[in-house]
Order: sequence, then C-alpha cells, then structure tokens
Amino acid sequence: MVERRIELDRRYHRKAKIRKLKAKLASGVSGADREKVLYKIKRLSPAWTEESQTPAAASAPKEPKAAAEPKPKKPAGPPKPKKA
Repeated sequence: MVERRIELDRRYHRKAKIRKLKAKLASGVSGADREKVLYKIKRLSPAWTEESQTPAAASAPKEPKAAAEPKPKKPAGPPKPKKA
C-alpha cells in the first residue's frame, strides 16, 4: 500500500503543478517566460498541446459524428424449464 500512496502523491503533485503552470500561461506571460512555462508543462505532460487550451479551439464547431448503427441485440433463447 505504501507504493500506491507514493504513486498517488506524485500524481496529485504533478496535477497541481500543471494547473499552476497553465494558470500562469493563461495570465499572459510573454517572451522567454512563456517559453520556460511551456517547457515545464511539456516536461510534466508530453502529450499536452497549447491548442487544447485556447478558448477559440474549444468554441469551434465540432465535426458531426457519423451516426453509429445500434448493435443488434442477441436473440432470446427458449425459456428455461422451471424446477418443480
């Protein structure tokens, strides 16, 4: 259980750091400071992209999803005999 607790603490700390860095980035830092913040965020979360944080990208209309056909239900088998 100790290992799990250490993993959880590490994850929570990383999430808090990313939240703080994103807030700093959103506040309007510029130049070298902005590059430092982006570098730190990418070190903590390599899959993160700046485009995912911009309000314009969030409000852009999404492409309609293809209408998925519902899966056919399994046919019901014969009723099970009742035990007397």
